[in-house]
Amino acid sequence: MNVEEIREYCLSLKGVTESFPFDESTLVFKVMGKMFCLCGLENQPASCNVKCDPEKAIELREMYSGVNPGYHMNKQHWNTIVFDGSFSEDQGREWILDSYNLIVAGLPKKVQLELKQLP
Repeated sequence: MNVEEIREYCLSLKGVTESFPFDESTLVFKVMGKMFCLCGLENQPASCNVKCDPEKAIELREMYSGVNPGYHMNKQHWNTIVFDGSFSEDQGREWILDSYNLIVAGLPKKVQLELKQLP
């Protein structure tokens, strides 16, 4: 996947917005105001940070050379996934969706209901 494909996928998920809150080269995706994916626009190959269950994060890091502790993030809860060919693009999409779902699950019930009601 390249950055544009990551962007298109993230924006296809319900309630997602994009912004550049840190600098002009780090694209951040949020669901209902909470960050779930960050992409460095200049990274080659493309990479992004995604939230992950701590036990699964360790397992993925051991299985794939393209999965590393989250760069500039809480390394227990975030992975940096580098689209280097060590895993499929579908697997990368699954990890982005897992991150999205983890964030949604942590939202207050009222906000989760608002998200469900979005078109």
